[in-house]
Amino acid sequence: MDLLDSALVLFSGGQDSTVCLAWALERFARVETIGFAYGQRHAVELEVRPRIRSALVARSQEWRARLGDDHIVRIDALAEISDTALTREAEIEINKSGLPTTFVPGRNLVFFAFAGAVAYRRNIHHLVGGMCETDFSGYPDCRDDTVKAMQLALTLGTDRRFVIHTPLMWIDKAATFALAHQIGGTALIDILLAETHTCYLGDRGHRHDWGFGCGECPACRLRASGYAKWKAAS
Repeated sequence: MDLLDSALVLFSGGQDSTVCLAWALERFARVETIGFAYGQRHAVELEVRPRIRSALVARSQEWRARLGDDHIVRIDALAEISDTALTREAEIEINKSGLPTTFVPGRNLVFFAFAGAVAYRRNIHHLVGGMCETDFSGYPDCRDDTVKAMQLALTLGTDRRFVIHTPLMWIDKAATFALAHQIGGTALIDILLAETHTCYLGDRGHRHDWGFGCGECPACRLRASGYAKWKAAS
């Protein structure tokens, strides 16, 4: 497979974005990463990012040669204007709108805007994100239509052609584990389980067969059920 030029991966330190980073390292000659500090309750995800990057490049000399700079962007204002269970010590539940209280309005839109600005400066035309419309909590900014609209907005707003890749958009968590195994075998699965962080509460004190987390929040339940489904089919 011929490698594409370069990509910027929206890399949170979670399972999905780590699989997307591995996916990009297989397809692009140069891959950079970007993460966002927005006052998230599970800010521990920012701490695991460097360890994941190191573990990935230790697995493959090709990936080591392709992985480039990491960028951290502080967007504290997002937490200041949000009243959500991801930016406050609030109960995780379904609110009157039908969305979970973990929904941070505008988050992915802001992320893509900043990622596009960094990519523009770095002469990168491809963005990669772990958004998914199959196994998700109903967040409207994870939908395929939203991502396509952001791709068009970035292209028009910068007068530069951007392509947003979402390799997980139409697969569930079990298929995400399967994709990880297809890309990197047992070694990549081990990195997902030992290093990535998904739990909304930031719990790194409890280790399960599917990884670290409280085991009760929606993110943990999705990850646990996906792992169990993948293992049953393996």
